[in-house]
Amino acid sequence: MTAQAGGAIPFPARPARLMAQPTAEVRAARRTLRALRLGLDPAVRHGGERAICRWLGRLGIFRPGAHVALYLPMAGEVDLRPCLVPARRRGTHIYMPRISSRRARRMLFAPWRATSPQRVNAFGIVEPAFAAGARPVVALDCVVLPLVGFDAEGNRLGMGAGYYDRALRRRLDRQRAWRRPLLVGVGFACQQLPAIPASPWDVPLDLVVTERGIVTPRQPSPQRNPP
Repeated sequence: MTAQAGGAIPFPARPARLMAQPTAEVRAARRTLRALRLGLDPAVRHGGERAICRWLGRLGIFRPGAHVALYLPMAGEVDLRPCLVPARRRGTHIYMPRISSRRARRMLFAPWRATSPQRVNAFGIVEPAFAAGARPVVALDCVVLPLVGFDAEGNRLGMGAGYYDRALRRRLDRQRAWRRPLLVGVGFACQQLPAIPASPWDVPLDLVVTERGIVTPRQPSPQRNPP
């Protein structure tokens, strides 16, 4: 199956004012986009993931002493595990999401090494077994997060549970001078939508990386030259 762009997926005209259950349109969009990324030809997926890892390397986020949060993929998400060894060789400290409270939908970012104990959480996602050494979000240099969908304005469509939005909500405080961490979403180009209505609690992305290049918000056309 060859994935096609998700541009025809409809969304409600106005965002909700309070955090609420997603609309039927949003649920349908998630199903469609997840099917698109799951339907990618394995060779296309593998090549796309390699290109995404190269683009991430060109961003300079994997530098000596940097504290960077990645993620371990669930079905269909971009697999960033090939980035782990080069990042650690460069002296980058790597962290992974770990659910700290499913009831409150909270997560933290715990240190990750190849030999770190692991567990499988309630969603079937591998995560660090222990929270020891977890770093506050504002002390991270970069968080790389998976996408179900995205648009050229930096709006993100996730799985809908709100874990990332809750973990990163301090980024919404415009009265603070700092802007850490840098938020980089990763996905395949077929997951881009013309527009995603943003709700007040949605934390926008600083950059999006696909196999085609780097998308900077309000600049819809990504870089086209291969890394």
